[in-house]
Amino acid sequence: MINYKFHLDNGIAYFRSGRFKEAIECIDKSLEMKNDWAIPYFYRAACYHSMEEYDEAMMDYSKAINIDPNMTDAYYNRAKIILTRKDIENTKIENAIKDLEKAIELDPVFQDAYYAMAAAYKKLGDYHKTLECLEKLLQIEPQHIYGRALKKLILQKYII
Repeated sequence: MINYKFHLDNGIAYFRSGRFKEAIECIDKSLEMKNDWAIPYFYRAACYHSMEEYDEAMMDYSKAINIDPNMTDAYYNRAKIILTRKDIENTKIENAIKDLEKAIELDPVFQDAYYAMAAAYKKLGDYHKTLECLEKLLQIEPQHIYGRALKKLILQKYII
């Protein structure tokens, strides 16, 4: 029997193989049958994100979060879109920081979220907050190569 899970599973398989348009078609079919769960919105958002269709991705990450406020990766991915776009204002960067804080609240050892938060504070010119985030990251993973490199850059270029 074909049901919403069947279509979602196919969509996830297409997503994992990089066939994002086919994935979206399957996920849309799943959502036509059952639209009150977060996972299909998350995967559809990830497809749009991969295709650089950021507005659609942001909407679907937000839908996933509204349905499941504990969806750590949706907060992280939504923040990453804000941080990677060049047309984003500082107020939106602060929204990204809030999303990253929530992701870290849900997963206190989420290394990528600490690094992204450090990058966000760097964009805002708050180098002391940048260093705080990097220190927390390096407490979790002392050998984090990017964290160590960014800390060195901040100390050499902006703090000293």
